[in-house]
Amino acid sequence: MSESLKTVTQSAPSAPQHQSGSESLNTKDMRRILASSFIGSAIEYYDFILYATAASIVFNTVFFANLSPAFGLFASFATLAAGYLARPLGGIVFGHFGDKLGRKKMLVLSMLLMGASTVLIGLLPTTAVIGILAPVLLVTLRVIQGIAVGGEWGGAALMALESAPQKKRGLATSFATAGGPAGAVLATLVVSLTSALTGDAFLQWGWRIPFLLSAVLIAVGMIIRLKVAETPMFQKLQEAGEKKRMPLFDVLRNHPRAVVVALIATMSFYACQGILTVWGVSIAVGNGVDRSGVLNWKAAGAVLTLIMCFYTARLSDRIGRRKVLTVAGITGIVLAYPLLMLLSNGTLWGFAIAIVVGNGIVQGALFGPIGAYIAEQFPTRMRYTGASLSYQGASVLGAGFTPMIATGLMIAGNGSIWLVGAFWIAVILAGTIAVRATPEGTKVNLD
Repeated sequence: MSESLKTVTQSAPSAPQHQSGSESLNTKDMRRILASSFIGSAIEYYDFILYATAASIVFNTVFFANLSPAFGLFASFATLAAGYLARPLGGIVFGHFGDKLGRKKMLVLSMLLMGASTVLIGLLPTTAVIGILAPVLLVTLRVIQGIAVGGEWGGAALMALESAPQKKRGLATSFATAGGPAGAVLATLVVSLTSALTGDAFLQWGWRIPFLLSAVLIAVGMIIRLKVAETPMFQKLQEAGEKKRMPLFDVLRNHPRAVVVALIATMSFYACQGILTVWGVSIAVGNGVDRSGVLNWKAAGAVLTLIMCFYTARLSDRIGRRKVLTVAGITGIVLAYPLLMLLSNGTLWGFAIAIVVGNGIVQGALFGPIGAYIAEQFPTRMRYTGASLSYQGASVLGAGFTPMIATGLMIAGNGSIWLVGAFWIAVILAGTIAVRATPEGTKVNLD
């Protein structure tokens, strides 16, 4: 990450704060912005993805123990989906105020909201203690998590993009995007370590430890985030006396096609995430694969996702977002069924290959350019709202429901993976077509 950060900051010369994004921030400020985007997103996604991991291996027995294993897992994934459903709401609310009041203020608020809800999940009594109130409170806190992370990505991505030189926008924005897999690595390793240390007590109380550790991470993130200045593009918009409008109405009235196309394009990598890192984990563990081994390989896949994210983002600055996303989409379509066969063969080596290739390479290649690709579809005055609406809408359809849909298709197909594969291919194909339907954004002057 340090080499990528250096590449961006070397292209951002010193200049007064009010000038355009390509000449606005000196090297020190640029490093601080990129570090804040990356670390802040990593912490928030640690919280959010931690829940996904717990939903795969814990919550079905802790909060839905009165159901059969298959339907308990389905109910657990339904609570996971509730958080994704709340993400567009968070994107709209935080996007509205982020476009009117500034990116930084909303990022601070989203982090506080996420930290509080995650710690409370770690303190939540189980169904055996307080009955039906336990899953109700679990869903409520998950919704709050969704609202918080819905406002996080748009602000973090725009802090980087709107401060970067034009030829480095993809790489700069990827620092916010890469916070996702970085948070996944951290969450997975913490859960794996806690599982190993607590042993049989993991399902009793050990699973709470990773959630409670969020309080420490949030405190660190707040210290970093409070030191970051507002983006030069937003400052310029304020200095120009731009009329305060309703960003959501502006987006839906003037850019509805951009919202829909960007949403469909973004669904590809979210479907990969839902199938490989959530549903795939539950399938592997359910087939008797060692839980710690699965979590460790999931972390390894996320590390490769992180590397691919930076590489393909930088590549998209050179050859264009559309080319990179198209190649990644075609690769995902070709490998969909082989990856599913490996995921479900009941061996650790099968899961390892599937997660490294699918999560690390395919999802990573889709992940890298997507932040800049989305943001380049909207003007500054409504960029937070438009980008968040597209990105978070895709998170609902592409990741929030994917584990639940895949589980339902497995039940409908009597345990067969073929329906799951057809669904996965259809989502990636739709995303690739959407990418090809948009113009290349690398040469657009966002100022």
